[in-house]
Amino acid sequence: MSRLIVNADDFGLTAGVNRAISELHGAGVLTSATLMARATATAGAVRIARATPTLSVGCHVVLVDGDPILPPREIPTLADRRTGRFLPTLGAFLQRLAAGRIRSSKIEGEIEAEAAAQIALLQAEGIALTHIDTHKHVHMFRSVFEPVLRAAAGRGIRAIRNPFEPAWSLRATPGAPWFRRAEVSLLRSLEPSFRRIVTEEGFTTTDGAIGVLATGTLDAATVSSLLQNLPPGTWELVTHPGYNDADLAQVRTRLLASREIEREALCALKQFPAIELISFADLKAGARPVL
Repeated sequence: MSRLIVNADDFGLTAGVNRAISELHGAGVLTSATLMARATATAGAVRIARATPTLSVGCHVVLVDGDPILPPREIPTLADRRTGRFLPTLGAFLQRLAAGRIRSSKIEGEIEAEAAAQIALLQAEGIALTHIDTHKHVHMFRSVFEPVLRAAAGRGIRAIRNPFEPAWSLRATPGAPWFRRAEVSLLRSLEPSFRRIVTEEGFTTTDGAIGVLATGTLDAATVSSLLQNLPPGTWELVTHPGYNDADLAQVRTRLLASREIEREALCALKQFPAIELISFADLKAGARPVL
C-alpha cells in the first residue's frame, strides 16, 4: 500500500502562505504543515493551527535565512554579528559549519539550544507538535541532524522528515535543472547514516521525501508524474504553497510565482484516490507532546 504525507513548509511565513495551507487542508489534499517559530505571520499560523486540530503541525526549525529565538550573543556561531540574524544563505551556513569543525561541540550546542527554543515557543502557544523538519533541509548534515534530534527528543517529539529523495522520484521529476538534479543525487549518499541514527535514537520517519528536486518547479504535471510512480511505502510530498501577495514580495526567496503554481498543482491529488493520505500525527510512534 502507498501512504503519502502531504506537508507544506513555511507555515507562518506570510498571511498568503497561511491562507493557502488552510484552504488546501480544508480541501482534503494537505495533511501536515511545519510552522516557523519566528516569522512575519507566525501569530496567524498559530491561530489557524489551534482552530484546525485535524492539521498535523510540526516545527520548521530555522537555522539559516531567518531570525533566532535566542539572543544572538548566546548563539554567536549561528547568528551574524552585524545583523543579529541567521546567515542569509545556505552556502554561508555550510561554510560556517565546515570552518567550525574543530569546535564542533560549540556549534552543535548552539544548534540544539536554538532548535529547542523554537520548539518550546510553539508548544507554549498550546500546539502539540507532531514532527520536525528544517528550513532548507539543513538536517541532512550530521552536525546539524544530531543536535536537532536531541532538541526534539527533549521536547517529546519523535518524528522527523527524511529529507532524502529516492532514485525513483528523481526519475519521475521532469524539467528539473541538471545542476539541481546532480546536487540532490549527490546528497543521497548521506541517507544511510541518517537512517541508522534515526533508528538508534528511537525516532520514526518516512521512506523518503518527494518533491524536493521539484522545489520551484512543482506543477500539476510533476505531481501527477510522482503519484503515478509512487511505490508501496510511506512517503512525504514536500510542498511550498502560497498566494503571491505584497508580504511575499518582501521575502528573499526564489519561490515566488511557484507558490501559486504549487497551490493549484496539489489539486491533482484528487485524481489518485487509491493513495492513502496520512499525516505525521499518524506516523509518530510513542511521542509525548510537551505543552
